[in-house]
Amino acid sequence: MTQSTARSKTRPASTDTRLLKERIATLGVFLANGFGIGAWAVEVPRIKESLALSDTALGLALFAFALGAIVAMPLAGQLAPRFGSGRATALLGAAFIVALPLPALAPDMAALCIVLFLLGAANGALDVSMNGHASAIETRWHAPIMSSFHAAWSAGGLLGAASGAMLQKGGVGVFGGLAVPDLAIATLIAVAALLALRDLGARVAASSSGFAWPSGGVLKLAMLAFLCMLVEGAVADWSAVYLRSVLNRDASIAAIGYSAFAFSMAACRIVGDVSVRRFGASKVVAFGGSIAVAGLALVLSVPTVLTACVGFAMVGVGLANIVPVIFSAAGRSSVTPAVGVSMAATAGYAGFLVGPPLIGLGAGLLGLRLALCVLVVATLIVCLLGGKAVRAASPAG
Repeated sequence: MTQSTARSKTRPASTDTRLLKERIATLGVFLANGFGIGAWAVEVPRIKESLALSDTALGLALFAFALGAIVAMPLAGQLAPRFGSGRATALLGAAFIVALPLPALAPDMAALCIVLFLLGAANGALDVSMNGHASAIETRWHAPIMSSFHAAWSAGGLLGAASGAMLQKGGVGVFGGLAVPDLAIATLIAVAALLALRDLGARVAASSSGFAWPSGGVLKLAMLAFLCMLVEGAVADWSAVYLRSVLNRDASIAAIGYSAFAFSMAACRIVGDVSVRRFGASKVVAFGGSIAVAGLALVLSVPTVLTACVGFAMVGVGLANIVPVIFSAAGRSSVTPAVGVSMAATAGYAGFLVGPPLIGLGAGLLGLRLALCVLVVATLIVCLLGGKAVRAASPAG
């Protein structure tokens, strides 16, 4: 080996100009996607009002969004091997841009379900592709950096929700509330595509069916993703209901529980990569799971507003970096990062979808506090099994 070759192999990944551009560009895509989802979230009530939808009808429409994502995610895992993870991300980013304003144009419930299915499919496919590309970047970076991408997504979500609220306050209509953020998203993704978003590795032939049965290691990681996002979805939909019904607080106070969860998750993702480098991925998963278990136990065992807010914040801290670590491990454990990520992401999104109705069913039978104990069991499983599953992840042969 020549001296120059030896230097190139030991050169820090951050000094690789092309790889640095890929990382910056992909951070921009995560930020853009989070921005769009945040903007969409604050427009949901106005769309419900404009179409005079009942709670049941809105739930059905939102189910169409989730169904679109679940259908598209496995297929997206096959797109990257054919076109390259970066190019696939740019292509699916364009699809997300086109789909985002469509719900504002829906004239009735049926049309809304169709466009939300399309938006969910575009979002789910982009989620898989950008996480697969991020996993490929992380592999070549030779250091854990996945949490930084998810921190960008969380920051985008907060910015999207804030900008949407400002547009509503300024009297902008529903279409403008989605179209104006969409212009910013289009700019971000266009700049990212021009800056980088290229293929980082050799392409492989995708299966003709578009689906692949996961290996044992990826299946365990997918199960963990399912449990983590089941908890996340349940907290998103039921934390305010818990404070309002069980603790008899008004709506403004009830919203604090989820706010504590969301802000703590976003903040902890900023330092997630440092934590993984310092303590190791398996310890981050195990310790994060234990914090989430303790937080949920606090919420349910000491039912006050203060303990609920502290407990939900602990859940956000605990779960913040588990899914990024799982996605990284799944990307390392499959033929290509996008294929492994698609399996974990599909399972995770299914958990996010299943969590809220599961808690609702349990609440009808046992009461809400007892139903929420399911979340304690889920996080306990992640705590006990997650570290070992992540530690066992290795590149597919």
